Amino acid sequence: MRQAADLPTPFPLARGVPGVLLDAGALGDLLAAFDQVLAPALATIDNIDAYLDPDLTPADFLGWLAGWLGIAVDDRWPAEHVRRVLRHTPELLRWRGTVRGVLAAVRVLAEVEAEVIDSGGTQWSPRPYGIPPGSRAPLLRVRVPRDADLRAVEAAVRGAKPAHVPHRIETG
Repeated sequence: MRQAADLPTPFPLARGVPGVLLDAGALGDLLAAFDQVLAPALATIDNIDAYLDPDLTPADFLGWLAGWLGIAVDDRWPAEHVRRVLRHTPELLRWRGTVRGVLAAVRVLAEVEAEVIDSGGTQWSPRPYGIPPGSRAPLLRVRVPRDADLRAVEAAVRGAKPAHVPHRIETG
């Protein structure tokens, strides 16, 4: 790994100072020290597009990138899983709060296929004054395989469903 001292700066500060001042003492050494300190920041700024790409960003930056997008990262996840989650983040955010969004979140974050049953939380009847089917109370039921990581499923569902809707996770 390259050290900060090895990074060349694309804009040496000494270029902007008249040569007569560089020969007159320690100013050249001071500017070189500033160049050494600023080189990592300039390299980061010059490569900001790579930091925003989940496939190119350094592993130690993945948590920051996920945080900017509102994705909670589990510390136990390997870097490749975090990268996969970040690649799917546009889909997760687009469908957040819907059955489709809960299904996608469980599939991507918990890595299991689920079945989501939404009570709808509304009632209606096709006939005037008819008995409405369904339930007024909203409820989201999520069925996952027995071997699913329930903690990961719980976190995925909580992040994807509307906050006011209670949920229940079932195995089977």
